[in-house]
Amino acid sequence: MKILHLDSNHSLLLNQLNDLGFINEEDYTSTKSEIEAKIHQYDGVIIRSRFTIDQQFLDKATNLKFIGRVGAGLENIDCNYAEEKGVYLISAPEGNRNAVGEHTLGMLLSLFNKLNKADAEVRKGKWLRENNRGIELDGKIVGLIGYGNMGKAFAKKLRGFDVEVICYDIKPNVGDENCKQVSLEELQEKADVLSLHTPQTELTINMVNSTFINQFSKPFWILNTARGKSIVTEDLVEALKNKKVLGAGLDVLEYEKKSFENLFQKKDISGKVEMPEAFQYLINAENVILSPHVAGWTIESKEKLAQTIVDKIKAKFC
Repeated sequence: MKILHLDSNHSLLLNQLNDLGFINEEDYTSTKSEIEAKIHQYDGVIIRSRFTIDQQFLDKATNLKFIGRVGAGLENIDCNYAEEKGVYLISAPEGNRNAVGEHTLGMLLSLFNKLNKADAEVRKGKWLRENNRGIELDGKIVGLIGYGNMGKAFAKKLRGFDVEVICYDIKPNVGDENCKQVSLEELQEKADVLSLHTPQTELTINMVNSTFINQFSKPFWILNTARGKSIVTEDLVEALKNKKVLGAGLDVLEYEKKSFENLFQKKDISGKVEMPEAFQYLINAENVILSPHVAGWTIESKEKLAQTIVDKIKAKFC
């Protein structure tokens, strides 16, 4: 079987697939149309997020047996059409779930203890102790939306704290010893902290809007290490301004490109990158922490993601 690798990944991916007898070819620079012109030669494709695998691509891939996505989500693949054509889809949420859990916890503790604000002030020679008095996680209720690999990993990290962890998920009976499954209404009634761990689907795009936010019974903190388009940024900013949302930790933004590699590319006549007004508020807000879609992007997860893909290919095709 011939596999075309469209993104660079950990070296073990190529090495182990070679050892298993697969023929591996790499192409990290050709355009999508150039790839489409030759994709019929391959039995498998391994990709991170270089471009969208749509119906046109899949129609050209007449011999394709599987697509391996070195990451958790499959939103850049037309999954329904791929499955109609008998293409086996492989993702690797097991590979970076621990990294996501740790990153989410880090964001939460940084927000509660004003670490980014305090760090910036000390670097300017300001020693403002009372202004940087934090709050403790113990005694809080943490609500998760989505309780798959990522949600479970975060809940596991919270076991060392005296907190109540609850979750809402569209699948029944997903709760466990680390988290009680509840209705969305109960979550919105109780939660002090909301953390999103959902894939990007029609149900989750623009899920967190003004209506959703105002259904919470009390002011709350929000964390998003899932997908940026789940939150309407303008509505989040309005909630930050009126203190319905007390602070936000955002590893993802609705402005991200599908490749996840860029944010803003449009420039004004002076050559300055144009940024939406809502984003300008976020970057200046002391109660907001931002990171560039790296929650699952650790040294260890790079290796574990690649190993997970190899293991799943081996189990299916060897």
